[in-house]
Amino acid sequence: MTTRRTFLKQSALAGMASTSPQVFYQSLKQNSEKIKFPICIFSKHLQFLPSYEAAAELAAEIGFDGVDLAVRPKGHVLPQNISKDLPKAVGAMKAAGLEVPMMTTGIQSIDSPHANEILALATGLGIQYYRMGYLKFDKELGVGKSLENYYSSMAELAELNESYGIHGAYQNHDGRNIGAALWDIYQLVKAQNPQWLGIQYDIRHAVVEGAKSWPIDLELVHSHIRTFVIKDFHWDQRKNGSWYVKNVPLGEGMVDFGAYFSELKRLNIQGPISYHIEYKHYEDSDSPAEKRRKTYEAMKKDLTTLRKMLIEAEMDE
Repeated sequence: MTTRRTFLKQSALAGMASTSPQVFYQSLKQNSEKIKFPICIFSKHLQFLPSYEAAAELAAEIGFDGVDLAVRPKGHVLPQNISKDLPKAVGAMKAAGLEVPMMTTGIQSIDSPHANEILALATGLGIQYYRMGYLKFDKELGVGKSLENYYSSMAELAELNESYGIHGAYQNHDGRNIGAALWDIYQLVKAQNPQWLGIQYDIRHAVVEGAKSWPIDLELVHSHIRTFVIKDFHWDQRKNGSWYVKNVPLGEGMVDFGAYFSELKRLNIQGPISYHIEYKHYEDSDSPAEKRRKTYEAMKKDLTTLRKMLIEAEMDE
């Protein structure tokens, strides 16, 4: 049954929705400020803009709390230019009133190119979390031996993270790499201190791989989760009859966000969210101004949906 608290929240949301769009968005953000899930835009989706300042301006205009900076090859900040560009990018975001609590990297081990330089500079700029690069199974070694080969490198990376005071996380991602099934990456991180090494939980990918079993996987790995990725999908059929995963706006797909947020609440998991917009929201032929407009509209819609879902799930309790 609907609790009195939930009823009051739903009534408040309905009341806010009847006001002007600008007042509604502001009220929605104010009502979600107690929720310990700052919502950050993954800066990969802003790289079409001409500068860090332009990206920061759009992210702030849409209403995000912060930015998840792409600090990797072909990313928003290139590793080889880290000393010059990372302070510039973080400075632009903070000047626009945005937090920069997290970044996405290609770091797989302590021997990854620029790993020490990236982590040292990031922590000095206040970044608390980073996402790792993906690991692969060795077909010749098989699943078990492949995982065993990564044990020592994960321990070394956890030690390096501790020395800098930063949390490194591996994102679960559908497919055939390590982390698709979730139990495999858990084998690599379970012996490590979750303060320094863990999992960036992606509910979209978890549901793709385990439509009904994802709550079990979530409970298995929950102690090592500090950050999240948010997006949605559903299965669709091509003209030739084959099925594929189609990315869609938040709330329009197969992810049961009500059940998901209920599980996060039950397990007492909190942390920054990295919002990804993987569905096509503008055409490659669009002008820069048109791309910006369509990006604003799509992200604003998703952000509004996400904030409403967090409030309705009573994540501020």
